[in-house]
Amino acid sequence: MSFLPEPPYTHGAAAPVGILLVNLGTPDAPTAPAVRRYLREFLWDPRVVEKIPRAAWWLILHGIILVTRPAKSAAKYASVWTKDGSPLRVYLERQAQMLRGYLGERVKGPLEVVPACRYGNPSITDGLAELRRRGCDRVLVLPLYPQYAASTTGSVMDAVGAALSRRRNVPGLRLVRNFHDHPAYVKSVAAAVNEYWARHGRPDRLVMSFHGLPRFSLDQGDPYHCECLKTARLVATELGWNDERTAVTFQSRFGWAEWLKPYTAETLETLGRQGTGRVDVICPGFASDCLETLEEIAMEGKETFLHAGGKEFHYIPTTNDRPAFVAALTAVALENLGGWVAKDFDRAADEAARRESASRARALGAGN
Repeated sequence: MSFLPEPPYTHGAAAPVGILLVNLGTPDAPTAPAVRRYLREFLWDPRVVEKIPRAAWWLILHGIILVTRPAKSAAKYASVWTKDGSPLRVYLERQAQMLRGYLGERVKGPLEVVPACRYGNPSITDGLAELRRRGCDRVLVLPLYPQYAASTTGSVMDAVGAALSRRRNVPGLRLVRNFHDHPAYVKSVAAAVNEYWARHGRPDRLVMSFHGLPRFSLDQGDPYHCECLKTARLVATELGWNDERTAVTFQSRFGWAEWLKPYTAETLETLGRQGTGRVDVICPGFASDCLETLEEIAMEGKETFLHAGGKEFHYIPTTNDRPAFVAALTAVALENLGGWVAKDFDRAADEAARRESASRARALGAGN
């Protein structure tokens, strides 16, 4: 195997700490060809579709799903697309920019933040290469998945490892596993809900909808289900709603196997049939509004609830680029950057030490 070429190196150059901020990803456009490319990468990940034999799954994926699903999914993406592009990518870029600013107020040393997607663009490979070009020799990978799952954070670990396997000069590496119970994150979710309620009043029932996983993932030891329940309990407690008014559900079921229950769609239908006056839905497992929140919940979920007899439906936007959420990401990052950054960074002393290092290298024959 040949390694990728390294960028030019200059002795005495600053070596910033890099942060790779990673979310799931999005098609490049709300079109069938773009969605097909995205789904091909996403659904071929063995951590996403785990149980079906690979040869059989290849036939199903290429013979059925990638033939029938892209056009339908593209229409759904088009319904949530903004003038700036995919909501998930727009928020990811804003979160990265804001995180850089928030950290810059807390850390005086050189630091870079680059956004990346597990599937689609900008890729994890491209993000790590960009950090390398900026001179980062230490990288903190921060997946925007509050709850750990093998199919999300675990898959990010796989992609990072695969990307670095092509590099000769591998950086020091740290990875944030989860932040589902971090007090700042819990408070940021509760603050988003309380601010919405302050403007629109309170519901009769609150549904906390998390992305679903096949049931066997829990049986095989994946901690995702437990971490979702803990997030829900902490957020509900922070809101003062940790009682029968709050339901925890799981959405986005795919295929025929049993997934984590109760299902969000079935719960909304039941609440509608019971004649519930108003239901509010939040999605504490999503760091950015995307197809699964804006179309599946805010549109399809609303239709399910109202059609079944419910009176009023509200989707409460997730944390997105809210300052409280970025402040929570800042706290998580700082806790995982221990020893790599310092509040008392002395820029003049650092520059002097780098000049001396470059001088010594040139004295020993270095060209730059």
